[in-house]
Amino acid sequence: MRVLGIRLLAGSMVAACCLMAQTAEAQRVEALEQKLAAQRKLLVDWGGLIRYGSENAEIRPPKPNEKRVIFFGDQVTERWGQGSGKFFPGKGYLNRGIGGQTTAQMLVRFHQDVVALKPAVVVIEGGMNDLLVATEGVMADNFLSMMDIARANGIRVVLASVTPVCDCYTKQTGLRPQGKIISLNGWIKDFAAASSAVFLNYYSALADGRNFKKELTDDGLLPNDAAYGVMAPLAEKAIAEALSKK
Repeated sequence: MRVLGIRLLAGSMVAACCLMAQTAEAQRVEALEQKLAAQRKLLVDWGGLIRYGSENAEIRPPKPNEKRVIFFGDQVTERWGQGSGKFFPGKGYLNRGIGGQTTAQMLVRFHQDVVALKPAVVVIEGGMNDLLVATEGVMADNFLSMMDIARANGIRVVLASVTPVCDCYTKQTGLRPQGKIISLNGWIKDFAAASSAVFLNYYSALADGRNFKKELTDDGLLPNDAAYGVMAPLAEKAIAEALSKK
């Protein structure tokens, strides 16, 4: 009887191990499939034109006295309003952020997602992902091109700083070194001044030294709801300043 019990226990252990192995393999395959799907999407629509294409088609031109504002950027912009906090409730501002995009991809969709919607002001937030792939010269050219297009269409520009990072939860500073973020923000500030745009300094409000304040991020990379609560009045002030420019 004892031998039978041992055999049953051993069989159960083997079955459990096999089930765990199958589950792990299924998860690995699912992760690979998701990665492949994301890569296929990039190949088909590298610039992200499909994302807001249908929604844009349904938006009517602004009313005569309406000062439309578009927030245009990467994951920092895209995630704004996806948590418990609303995206500028009652303001009618439009969010045109796409996670993971570089300034090169943003430039591709600038006409569709900004110019065609006829805003009075565009808040451009980008550069975080360029730190992974782009040279400073290429990124500068992309910012300059977006600025030129906006000016040619009578759109006032607010240029936002890149937000800080920290290793509070996971390692973030390896891919996005804090020194490079500080240098990039210095360039954005100088470029804004030279081009008569408004500089929106998210970084100083969110950082403690070089680090993202731990209470304002849940992963060390992106703002949380509390951070967006800090950022909102700064954005409102910058928008008002841009609208006051002649």
